[in-house]
Amino acid sequence: MKSKYFSIVLFFFFVINYNAQSNEDAILFSIDGAPVYVSEFLRVYNKNLELVQDESQKDVDEYLKLFTNYKLKLKEARALGLDKRESYSRELNTYKKQLASSFISDSKVTDALVEEAYERISNDVKANHILVRVDDSATPEDTLVAYNKILKLRERAITEGFENVRKEVHNGKTVFGEALGYFNGFKMVYNFENAAFKTPVGEISMPFRTRFGYHIVKVFDKRKSRGERTVAHIMIGFNSKDTLHGSPETRINEIYQKINQGEEFEDLARQFSEDKSSSSKGGLLKPFSGGQLSAPEFEDVAFSLESVGEVSTPFKTKFGWHIIKLYEKTPVPPFEVMKPELEVKVKRDDRSRLIDEALYKNLRTRYNISDDQPALDYFVSILNDNYFRRTWTLPEDFSADSTLIKIGNRQLRFNDFGDYLLKSQRTVQKREPFNVLVRKHYNDFLNASLMRYREDNLEFENEDFAHILREYQDGLLLFDLMESKIWDSSKDSIQIQNFYASNKAKYYVPERIQAIVASSTTQKPLKKVAKLLEQGLALDRIKNLINGNDSIEVIFTSGIMDSQHQALPKDYTFKMGLSKIYKHNSNFVLVQVKEIVPETLKSFEEAKGAIISDYQEFKEAQWIKELHEKYKVVVDKQVLNQVKKMVNRS
Repeated sequence: MKSKYFSIVLFFFFVINYNAQSNEDAILFSIDGAPVYVSEFLRVYNKNLELVQDESQKDVDEYLKLFTNYKLKLKEARALGLDKRESYSRELNTYKKQLASSFISDSKVTDALVEEAYERISNDVKANHILVRVDDSATPEDTLVAYNKILKLRERAITEGFENVRKEVHNGKTVFGEALGYFNGFKMVYNFENAAFKTPVGEISMPFRTRFGYHIVKVFDKRKSRGERTVAHIMIGFNSKDTLHGSPETRINEIYQKINQGEEFEDLARQFSEDKSSSSKGGLLKPFSGGQLSAPEFEDVAFSLESVGEVSTPFKTKFGWHIIKLYEKTPVPPFEVMKPELEVKVKRDDRSRLIDEALYKNLRTRYNISDDQPALDYFVSILNDNYFRRTWTLPEDFSADSTLIKIGNRQLRFNDFGDYLLKSQRTVQKREPFNVLVRKHYNDFLNASLMRYREDNLEFENEDFAHILREYQDGLLLFDLMESKIWDSSKDSIQIQNFYASNKAKYYVPERIQAIVASSTTQKPLKKVAKLLEQGLALDRIKNLINGNDSIEVIFTSGIMDSQHQALPKDYTFKMGLSKIYKHNSNFVLVQVKEIVPETLKSFEEAKGAIISDYQEFKEAQWIKELHEKYKVVVDKQVLNQVKKMVNRS
């Protein structure tokens, strides 16, 4: 009974799976007879679904229009031969190589290094070091001298005290003794980072080598990372256009006084902060970590706040005066959140050498490359001192066609390695025994050849790689096509001027006012302000009468404002003279209009950016229409209905 039931379920599964597979292999539409399959449409649709902001584009019919236009453009690009251009092939090959590296790398080694990196960015270490300089290319004799010197300095540091020795021996040329402060992962070269994190607090490391020379490091402290802070701020810039409030420092202190009087930080930020990117959000900024901002003073104040809701005193940065409110203290993000970013960093860091070594080992196993180094004695025999003079050539009787090694179905011959040796002499840095030199260059040659073979065949071995590469190919073609058909046409000044003349209604500056806005938490002081304004008193005099030394009752804002200005109530209608008192952002405001600036047409130069953008959209719409006329598009309605059902089920 169970066996029969299992057979029915298994049969049902295969039927469903077969039907789904058949549907995805069906032709959704064709362009001049060239098929576009359901599988490609669904893959792109599902991939972009989360990125689509316009809800209408999630509709299959609407997305099909976009996808058809996309395919029409690619058809045109290939018809114009854009895929045959040398620049296209060069850029595509560069990208292919970069993309392949992310698919080929050894995941186990990478994962281990990423986990280690996460641990190290989660902690800070405080350390100082002593460095004896020695070049990477130094002779063995010079290297030994440097090593013995750092070893003696370590012995002295143990007996005389690290700091005493560090300060004494520093000369800034051959020996460096530096105080480094706190740092964490990726702030130092990898070997140095390793030594610092592996040395216990209070101890001095054994000598270790970096590309700068030999070091010893003493670790003074280790602590958890400070993580991230989320804050809001109110900023008054040094170049504030509002001159009524006096200096930026005076203005920020007035606002700070209002906060101390119990007014809401967020309301004051919306009304008075000159950081337009955050003022509408009550001053709220994106989370940041130490070292991320270009204003260290801002970071120091933000990290000094202890309690959520705590507000700083006014302080100055290179951008202006600020007040900060702490919203959230966040530790280092979880590993899974940081993992993608750390993978990128690890592959760009000195750690990448460890990844490369593991990769080459795996490739040798994959293609059955033995540890034997074939025929290297022959190449040792044909080298001479001309190699170090960069004048060495292959002998006349060189065995160019002899077999060297086989990788997959690719045969490498003596001539391949011979050419590699010829090129390598251009960068020779120091004299080495020929057997050492040949062995080193053979390993580099073999590793490069293994990578090249893997890259060349990856498109046929990995479906995900093939899809991404195809998307980039298409993207390059579309860029070149759009540049020639649309973007370059925007340089036609006559056409753009004509477009502007035909569409002037789109380029008007809305009506604005020259006004003074008074803001207060209560109506009473605003009524007094209204009377004083009607009497014609100067604003400085009014401020002195309304605001005392110990209390700020009213904050004034002045300038040219449109209806969306942050200081104006949403329901305010422009009218000369004094307004009634409005409720606005938990406060009350009074508006005095000095002048109403009527709606005005922007000049061509003033609106040029918007005009060019609109012209490009107009030009593209015309061009798409021409492509539909040039190429015949046939959509299989029955298959399309099946696609809609598949999308709805998912």
